[in-house]
Amino acid sequence: MTTETTSLPGPTASLPGGGEMPLLGLGTWQSEGDDCYRSVLHALEAGYRHIDTATGYGNEDQVGRALAESGVPRDEVFVTTKMPPDEAPRAREVLSRSLDLLGLDFVDLWLVHWPPGGEASPQTWEHFLAARSERQARDVGVSNYSTAQLDELVRSSGEAPAVDQVPWAPALHDQGFLDACRQRGVVVEGYSPFKKTDLGDPVLAEVAQVHGVTPQQVVLRWHLEHGVVVIPKSVTPERITANADVFGFSLSPDEVRRVDGLAAA
Repeated sequence: MTTETTSLPGPTASLPGGGEMPLLGLGTWQSEGDDCYRSVLHALEAGYRHIDTATGYGNEDQVGRALAESGVPRDEVFVTTKMPPDEAPRAREVLSRSLDLLGLDFVDLWLVHWPPGGEASPQTWEHFLAARSERQARDVGVSNYSTAQLDELVRSSGEAPAVDQVPWAPALHDQGFLDACRQRGVVVEGYSPFKKTDLGDPVLAEVAQVHGVTPQQVVLRWHLEHGVVVIPKSVTPERITANADVFGFSLSPDEVRRVDGLAAA
């Protein structure tokens, strides 16, 4: 099936491999079967050009099915998958299986999903760098790593991860962590933007009312104002579309500071 699509006008983050990572993407955690397929297909039709999945989600085949049927050229969509930490000894086999399920020759970003055994695991990082060298992944990074663990990878290899994907929301805002990652050339990507957010908070409600949007859209726009990648998950077409409608307004510096303040509330 080929569907006419239009890409979103959103900002991107430049990665070392030369790719541009859209700051807004679709998360697929806990999206299964046809629900996952339909949500990814709808997102691509709605203009999303960034899809996040993982081996551990068990839905790479459905993501691949939607990518194939969307009609969106491969070079226009940014695809991320992740390796489970307990699969570290078989990292390259895991990536090959992921590529087969996704129906792709390479992913734009491959992440270590969690520190294996709670450790930075430089030996695992070497497998990721090798996959990048062999063009199975355009860029490689990590998820749920501390800055100390990032530094351990840099010391061992001379190369920092392109991305660190971590939980991020107004209540979790940590400017120090954000600054530290940027000093290391690491892009911060946030997941579960609503899980730790009180969407009924008066600050979010007031800012949303000023702009004629929803608190959820304020939260997503707040990520973009900080240059943090955000991947809200939904299988509901209306929510997927609404989550993408965050480019027609911006937050003032004062509004950003007020939302930042929810971390101290």
